[in-house]
Amino acid sequence: MDRVDQPKKQLVDYRNLLFHEGILDEQFTQLQQLQDESNPHFVVEVVSLFFQVSLRLLNELDKVFDQQNVDFKKVDSHVHQLKGSSSSVGAHRVRNACIAFRNCCNEKNIEGCLNCLQQVKQEFYLVKSKLETLFKLEQQILAADGPTSSD
Repeated sequence: MDRVDQPKKQLVDYRNLLFHEGILDEQFTQLQQLQDESNPHFVVEVVSLFFQVSLRLLNELDKVFDQQNVDFKKVDSHVHQLKGSSSSVGAHRVRNACIAFRNCCNEKNIEGCLNCLQQVKQEFYLVKSKLETLFKLEQQILAADGPTSSD
């Protein structure tokens, strides 16, 4: 295996690991299939938007829980948006954590919601770190030998 094939194998193995660990799901693959030569940065752009929106929503959730009286409708709305955003990019574990969060919200369980908020944050920062690493690996391959398919 030459020096160019090794990074490609590393990329494929890393991406497969993200699926195996349940960090990503099939929606991420579908997102990648939408990327083509006319829009070579599509996935990075969509995922970057997901990062921005998620960070804003997580900050808003922190603010809601800092209030004397928690507005569960507002919490549910923010978590619903976060769930939709995470689903659209294939952030499987974030989506699942949001489902549990919404259940606690429906029960108006403040302690459960706070625990779920921490879980959502943990899963978000994990997927953010993993995707940033994935994109760096892709960039290294592109820099070495030009565009490649991410099989």
